[in-house]
Amino acid sequence: MNEEKIVENTITAGEMLRNARTQGRRKREISTIAKQLCISEEFLEALENCEYKKIPEIVYVLGFARNYAMELGLNPDEIVNKIKSELGIEPECEITITNDDLEEKNRMSYKAKIQEWLRIAMDYVMKHWLWFAIGGGVILLAMLIVLIFGGSDKVADVNVDANAPVAEQVAANVVEEPVYNIPVRERFNKEYMGKAKVVIQVIEDSYIGIEDAKGRPVFGKTLVSGDVYYVPTGDGYKAKFGNAGGVDVWVNGVLAPKVGANKTSKKDVSLNPDNLIKKTK
Repeated sequence: MNEEKIVENTITAGEMLRNARTQGRRKREISTIAKQLCISEEFLEALENCEYKKIPEIVYVLGFARNYAMELGLNPDEIVNKIKSELGIEPECEITITNDDLEEKNRMSYKAKIQEWLRIAMDYVMKHWLWFAIGGGVILLAMLIVLIFGGSDKVADVNVDANAPVAEQVAANVVEEPVYNIPVRERFNKEYMGKAKVVIQVIEDSYIGIEDAKGRPVFGKTLVSGDVYYVPTGDGYKAKFGNAGGVDVWVNGVLAPKVGANKTSKKDVSLNPDNLIKKTK
């Protein structure tokens, strides 16, 4: 018994805390406990290493130690008295601190860390300001280039003469908007506006279903009078019309003949511009 008491008296409070955390079946990382107790890892490490000066003010040393001991299943009074003994404070000397005080101190510690990180970051930027300026200039230039030229995805499925002037090549890729028979209410698939060779406008309410060359649906909706749908560029698209006579189909700005009678449905209508144009001849 006496030997156990001697060993217990020679071990420091920090060693007791570390042993309780690292030994036994329930081993835990100090970072995990720091999050649970809302105490910074720096303070918990200071307690385990008996580096009490790293925690400003003795009241916070004892307060953090008490909470840490309880979390580890140790006797908090024993840990606190050991630390008092190590610091030369009489055990009877009562030092009180509330949980609110501990939380406030811990918040101040995190705030100080953030301020230190910001200071280091600012120092780094100031020392390397030239590289940051060059990098910022390059990024700005790239953004301007994207804004100026990024919208030039107007390359439709059109054969363009490579020797033609640039202005003529651009014009060849742009399809003018049809002169619709009724005012436009709403536009669908607007990303193909100005590029679509085939444009559908609903004159009377009709279901419009569009499938690609593999039969996969790409659009399906009942549109109302005035709505416009821009057919994607490419071959193999087919349409289903709930009211075939209630839609106008435009090919390169030219109105094609009706694909079916009014109030009748029509499916598997090829939207290939060449096929639609042939029907006009």
